[in-house]
Amino acid sequence: MEWTDEAITLGARSHGEGSAIVTLLTKSHGLHLGLVRGARSKRLAPALQSGSLVEATWRARLDEHLGSYTIESKKIHAHEIMSKPLELAALNSICAVAATALPEREGHPRLYEGLLILLENLNDRSIWPSIFVKWELGLLDELGYGVELSKCAVTGQTTDLTHVSPRSGKAVCEAEAAPYADKLLRLPGFLVTDRASAPSAKDMMDGLNLSGYFLERRIYGATHAAAPEARAMFLSRLKRIADEGGKWVTDETDPNLLAPDYE
Repeated sequence: MEWTDEAITLGARSHGEGSAIVTLLTKSHGLHLGLVRGARSKRLAPALQSGSLVEATWRARLDEHLGSYTIESKKIHAHEIMSKPLELAALNSICAVAATALPEREGHPRLYEGLLILLENLNDRSIWPSIFVKWELGLLDELGYGVELSKCAVTGQTTDLTHVSPRSGKAVCEAEAAPYADKLLRLPGFLVTDRASAPSAKDMMDGLNLSGYFLERRIYGATHAAAPEARAMFLSRLKRIADEGGKWVTDETDPNLLAPDYE
């Protein structure tokens, strides 16, 4: 058995001396694991960082075997954001969610393309935050657990949508949500408008709390697993920015970017 495909590295764990079991999200073959020999070499180590774009050739005697990878690096996305802890945390978070939430060896080309778009735009805070949240919601939809955000579950109206029911996963308009707001999930405006505007840090927290709620209950909860620690670390960094005013800082000397830990 052999195939070659474009892929995004989601993670790698050491195996024996000098090898690693690498998790890739491939363009045509979905989430797929394989053994990489010489993983610590100067040529291969960068390609095995989370978020790296690679070309991978997988070989195995039988389709059900783990098999081995030959990997060629195409682009190392982590290098471009090395001085930006929030973006690095976002990259690690989304790769960890993809690696743990998706079933193995099932093609999900839309999720692959969406993840690639996110990685290509991690230097632009006017773009990547909304892509990030929409990718997590897209993952839920791909796996059959999508939320309905286009109209109010009570009235059917498509305007003034402000909350989501945690039970049904359906949007609720402001008037109907008001008496139960403390029991509902906030729905940030950037998820219900086509206008190209960057969400604030608080809006993004609301979006991640929304997607995270359903990820934990409909994906991880089904297998009694916890959401990845990398996602919690990303939320911790983002919450610090939201609590301090929600401004998206771009100056790399700003303490919101350079603080080593917000927990």
